[in-house]
Amino acid sequence: MNDRFNTIAGWALAAGIVALGASIVTGEVFHSERPETMGYPIEGVEVEGEGGGAAEQPIAAYLQAANAQQGEQVFKKCAACHTINAGGANGLGPNLHGVMGRAIAGAPGFAFSEALKGKGGTWTWDAMSEWLKSPKKFADGTKMTFAGLSKPEDRANILVYLNSQGSNLPLPPAPAAAADPAQAAAEGADQQVPGKAEDEPVLNEAQAAQQPEGRVGGEAATTVAGREGQAKGKSKSE
Repeated sequence: MNDRFNTIAGWALAAGIVALGASIVTGEVFHSERPETMGYPIEGVEVEGEGGGAAEQPIAAYLQAANAQQGEQVFKKCAACHTINAGGANGLGPNLHGVMGRAIAGAPGFAFSEALKGKGGTWTWDAMSEWLKSPKKFADGTKMTFAGLSKPEDRANILVYLNSQGSNLPLPPAPAAAADPAQAAAEGADQQVPGKAEDEPVLNEAQAAQQPEGRVGGEAATTVAGREGQAKGKSKSE
């Protein structure tokens, strides 16, 4: 009886050792590190952190080439909640006829959120651009669930379209180009007095006459005010 029990126990112990060894070997063979980038990229969707090399310009820069017809196509994303015709009814969102230049949360007959009513001001080009870019960032607590338009070109097009529907805000001027640092340095150098080193004192004739011989003239000499003083200095050096 004892021999049979010992045999069964031995086989069980051996099986456990084999199972443990197999799990260790399997873990080493199929071990993998966590991928640096999770998931699979979807074509047409920008991955967070990418595309941030160039800073976005002010909306005024994109408005110069904006097109109302293209903006009308972009507005189709808004048509499920908004009307834009004159006298159109409010839907899930207010009627947008004449919205540009109108007071923020100023459409009559629509129940705006307290977050948007608290913004104040009017729908300027910049304000509407920021609203369309991210409603939640513009007015935290807004009832508008639209995710926003990330492309500034789309926002510029739709802004021009909105402005053509009952509004007439003048386009803002294009922002001035940033000055070239090298060009600015060169222009600053051109403004220095020719032949005079920076911070070099200018002496009158009496002060120049007191200088020891050999100190006047040459590239490193102190500048002498007046032609007569320069002529005296030259005669002494000769």
